[in-house]
Amino acid sequence: MQPRLQIDGLVRFLGGRSVVDDISLSVAAGQVTCLLGPSGCGKSTTLRIIAGVDRQDSGVVRLNGQIVADDTRHLAPETRGVGLMFQDFALFPHLDVAENIAFGLKRGKAADARVAELLERVDLRGYGRKHPHELSGGEQQRVALARALAPRPKVMLMDEPFSGLDNRLRDEIRDATLTVLRDEGTAVLLVTHEPDEAMRMASEIALMRDGRIVQRAAPYNIYNAPVDRKAAAFFSDINCLEGVVRGALTETPFGQFLAPGYEDGTAVDIVFRPQHVRIDFDRGGRGPAPTAEEGTPARGTVERARFIGKESLVEFRMENVDGRGAGALVTATVPAVFLPKPGTVMWLSIRRERCFVFPQK
Repeated sequence: MQPRLQIDGLVRFLGGRSVVDDISLSVAAGQVTCLLGPSGCGKSTTLRIIAGVDRQDSGVVRLNGQIVADDTRHLAPETRGVGLMFQDFALFPHLDVAENIAFGLKRGKAADARVAELLERVDLRGYGRKHPHELSGGEQQRVALARALAPRPKVMLMDEPFSGLDNRLRDEIRDATLTVLRDEGTAVLLVTHEPDEAMRMASEIALMRDGRIVQRAAPYNIYNAPVDRKAAAFFSDINCLEGVVRGALTETPFGQFLAPGYEDGTAVDIVFRPQHVRIDFDRGGRGPAPTAEEGTPARGTVERARFIGKESLVEFRMENVDGRGAGALVTATVPAVFLPKPGTVMWLSIRRERCFVFPQK
């Protein structure tokens, strides 16, 4: 099936610097793809190029199979047939809700019917005669969504559309928006710097860094098989142990880790997330027995413990075992309230299949 949106080799220079560097991706009908990355990585510039409000230095943009931008063509934004949603809802204050939604439609019974349909879809039935200043932030966002959907665009471009909402309302509005977009069969390209938002909404995530896509995969895969240490750290807190490869193995306080494919002498990072650390009590200087799944337990001393709602965060200073991992700090998250006192000695194990080995950079 032909993708609704396809971009190939987009490049954009600003101030002599490549802010978009060879970006290619496609989005099918009903698919939500998220451009995820830190501020300044080029994701919003990519979106503006697709919308037509900025122009690439090279590369091709196709919408519904038609080239709308290349080295010789540049269709105006209003002729591209895409829906746009931004952080600023940009509703017209002098128009009521129904008039805002109908702004891009030809007047008539068909437009009135479409407005009524969308008001129902976004749960704003009866709000047609209200003005934007009479609405909450969440209601304004739903009006902006209805207005963007009114012309039945095949592609929706969304740039941080939920960042102006408070956290509790944000989740509700995200879910409602996603339901409407999928029901409409719209191809969606969403820009955000929030990993949780990308994981919640996207069927595919394109992780950007310094103008390039460094990894592109489904949320589960990009979280559980990150391409490098920075990618792992972007989605959650991480722990990191430094080591050196000897005979395809790396020695750590937690025993040996396999490091196939790395030459002897290569400095590597062993990366794992706090939720994958298991804690056990010290029993007269002894801990649990080693296992194939969790390797060799290592002893650490509690430096700090904090309760952060659904879980507790416990920080350990690991012991120097035969000169390995001297002073390494390891953080573990534990469900519910678990607040051991500083100075408490405990044993830590790591689920081996949840660890990543990356070359140090």
